[in-house]
Amino acid sequence: MKLHTSIGPNPRVVKMFLAEKGLDIPFVTVDLMAGENRQAHYTSSVNPAGQTPALELDDGACITEITAICEYLEERQPSPPLIGTTAEERGATRMWTRRVDIKICEPMANGFRYGEGLALFESRLRCLPEASAGLKAVAQDGVAWLEAQFKGPWIAGDRFTLADVLLFCFLDFGGTVGQPLDPKFAKINDWFARVKARPSVAASA
Repeated sequence: MKLHTSIGPNPRVVKMFLAEKGLDIPFVTVDLMAGENRQAHYTSSVNPAGQTPALELDDGACITEITAICEYLEERQPSPPLIGTTAEERGATRMWTRRVDIKICEPMANGFRYGEGLALFESRLRCLPEASAGLKAVAQDGVAWLEAQFKGPWIAGDRFTLADVLLFCFLDFGGTVGQPLDPKFAKINDWFARVKARPSVAASA
């Protein structure tokens, strides 16, 4: 296997997941800033959507989309479990992963693409600059919702899971592009500090 990767929170999710698993696979760096991911050699042989990351298997087939990649890696190496060992655990992880993705990660990413990242993205996808501020507000609403739901120590309860990896990578990214984690969210800030102390964070930076 090898991972086609680049800058940004999406590739980092998979790199952090790999580090948590103790998996060491080759990386192929894709020059996102130069638009390599949108060039024919990439879209025809790696990912027709022109996005990173992409996990290339030994037979040349590629798995894309971060949750699908992480699900595949979990099946290949179940220990340590980051999705779950039972149907109930897997269901809870997938639920929380989906919640943080829809409520926080997706609007945060698009708020950046349509705002600070507009110069990079406007020639690559449909951008709605007028929606940037609203999407950032939606992401903050999502953090507020999670703060009210949070029981800890981790997103899904007492297990560190893919949901924690996903949210950390996006909140850490948000802090560098004008969407910092508000100190008023005490429980999420405490959670963020716990995740940041994990070796996988430095390994995936």
